[in-house]
Amino acid sequence: MIKSILKFAVFLIAVNAMGQNSLDAIIKNAENNNPLLGANALVEGTRIGATADIDGKLTLEEIPDGQQTIIFSFVGFASEELSLNFPRTETDTLEIFLKPGGEHMDEVVIRSTRSRRSIADLPTRVEVISGEELAEKGNMKPGDIRMLLNETTGIQTQQTSATSYNSSIRIQGLDGKYTQLLKDGYPLYSGFSGGLSLLQIVPLDLQQVEVIKGSSSTLYGGGAIAGLVNLISKTPGEERELNFMLNATSALGLDLSGFYSDTYGKLGTTVFASYNIGTPYDPADIGLTAIPEFNRYTVNPRIFYEFNENTKLDIGVNTTVEERTGGNIDYLEGEDVNDPYFERNNTARTTLQSGFEYAWQTGNRFNLKNSFSFFDREIETGNYAFAGKQFASYNEASVVLGSGNMEWIGGLNLWVDRFEQDLISETPVVDYEHLTYGVFFQNNWSVSELFQLETGLRTDYQNEYGWFVLPRISAMFTINDALTTRIGGGMGYKTPSVFTEDAERIQFRNVLPIDVANTEAENSIGGNFDINYRTELFEIIDFTSNTLFFYTKIDKPIILQNTQAGLFEYVQPNGYIESKGIEANLKFGYKDFKLFTGYTFAYVTRTQNGNSFEMPLVSKHRLNNVLMYELEEKLKIGLEGYYFSPQKLSDGATGQSYWIFGLMMEKLWEDFSIFLNFENFTDTRQTRFDSIYTGSVSDPQFRDIYAPVDGFVVNGGVKLFF
Repeated sequence: MIKSILKFAVFLIAVNAMGQNSLDAIIKNAENNNPLLGANALVEGTRIGATADIDGKLTLEEIPDGQQTIIFSFVGFASEELSLNFPRTETDTLEIFLKPGGEHMDEVVIRSTRSRRSIADLPTRVEVISGEELAEKGNMKPGDIRMLLNETTGIQTQQTSATSYNSSIRIQGLDGKYTQLLKDGYPLYSGFSGGLSLLQIVPLDLQQVEVIKGSSSTLYGGGAIAGLVNLISKTPGEERELNFMLNATSALGLDLSGFYSDTYGKLGTTVFASYNIGTPYDPADIGLTAIPEFNRYTVNPRIFYEFNENTKLDIGVNTTVEERTGGNIDYLEGEDVNDPYFERNNTARTTLQSGFEYAWQTGNRFNLKNSFSFFDREIETGNYAFAGKQFASYNEASVVLGSGNMEWIGGLNLWVDRFEQDLISETPVVDYEHLTYGVFFQNNWSVSELFQLETGLRTDYQNEYGWFVLPRISAMFTINDALTTRIGGGMGYKTPSVFTEDAERIQFRNVLPIDVANTEAENSIGGNFDINYRTELFEIIDFTSNTLFFYTKIDKPIILQNTQAGLFEYVQPNGYIESKGIEANLKFGYKDFKLFTGYTFAYVTRTQNGNSFEMPLVSKHRLNNVLMYELEEKLKIGLEGYYFSPQKLSDGATGQSYWIFGLMMEKLWEDFSIFLNFENFTDTRQTRFDSIYTGSVSDPQFRDIYAPVDGFVVNGGVKLFF
């Protein structure tokens, strides 16, 4: 009896042992042999899985007997499948090498730092809007780039005019004058031409948008204290590209654009043209336009010539002409109105730009680029007018030397910015002529696979404000393939200018010229630190996170004050502005679904004479939420939700918090697509919960605009591909 029980127990143990096989493995990056923390292994057709530790090690347990397929995967790497027969005759630990690949590893080459390295190899933190994301934002607002930037974590577009829609960029809560806006590395939108720039840049010919937050004056000179935004244009590809877009809105707006690119042997070309029209729109029925009447034409042809594989030249012309009028809607619709209020902007912009590149066989390069920009703008409101012409030129020669591990970049630049005001009123003119001579050096050093260092030094001489020495440093630590950190900082400066968003709000009426003899340039210092992590959750969800901590201090900021009866003057009291906070971005991917969540905390204060107070028009807490469902090249559906916390206003009041929701859909076929966008479908408007002006419609005194004024707008259209 006892023998029978023992035999039965041994049998049960043997049966129980069958199907409880285990497998040990180490998962590594095939390119550098580094272990992949967070990599996954899964027995196909079961729930048996494991996640690799910091050494890339994992153990699969309770694997059934027989032929089994093991799937090894990691975010951004091509998966590997291995068929094994269990129980195995060997008990060794397997080494699995995964190769970078798949949709998460598309190489994005960065232009803003001049090194043209991929984004994964840069110690400087660069955020890129490209590809599908850029196309989706273009569907929502094809006529300008406000939405493209406003829905990016840490960036807010601030409307400076209630009736004409003029807007500026705010990065990390700092005024728009501290952000440098570039087009293909050319600073084309500064000074007088900056006020309408966001409204006049059509995004449909852009390849990508690069954003560097924090002090970046070392890269392109003054004006990038808060950061820079570089708009990168499309260039000819291997295949011809011809597409058109037609978009219409429920606010009776229309956008028509076309883009063409092709190569003919050594010659290549791109041509972009658009026509944008808007009609007066007053959803609040208050008698003033939320969307002004406007007509805009844009034409941008470029020619690319390749003398040989090492020598290239490109030349382009960008022309924009626009008439924009906001104000009393009855007056704009042709009715007879006594003493109507209106704000009319007539602008004409022409930019000539050229670039030359010569590359040696060793990979070293010489670059020469030049731009000439002519801008003419006239502002008219009632019996007041302000007008002038701006000429700007940017010239740069640079060289890139060194190997892959040690790269040196050096160059010279000359920036000319001249403004001449038309003599219309008796107020002193605000003419100026600024010449800035710059010398810059950059070094990119790949110290090891775990540590990369980027340093830079710029010295500028400005004809009215003297010398500036601007160091910069950034470092990247690759702890493993799942975890990287960056830390960096630098110094910046901003030469005083009358063309700020404060003066834009009052159409530069009675604004006195800068008192150069008693004014210094604004200087800044700032730094940031970020942590990047990616893995797979539960073996099925791709997850990435990025957390950024930032700080910027600006000494002796220039402030516009009403110092005399009816006159406004820029003064420079002792004090400083501080911006500090956190940005956090989370991305989840599950099959055809993607969820993006971004949070920004920005605390911006100004200290003057020992007293500190919060800066107006800064949303201290912001949330960006986007849920996308996408069947590749077939269907896209996106739901968005954006939260803005209460903002301090210039008059001492506090605005209300609000949410904005949007829904986007696009159905794609091989040669065309149809899109439909319900923007702000909850009809969030400042005019629903707060006033935007005091006084009468004929003489409105506008308050700060901190929330949308156009409300719920539907737009849709068709895109054609040839």
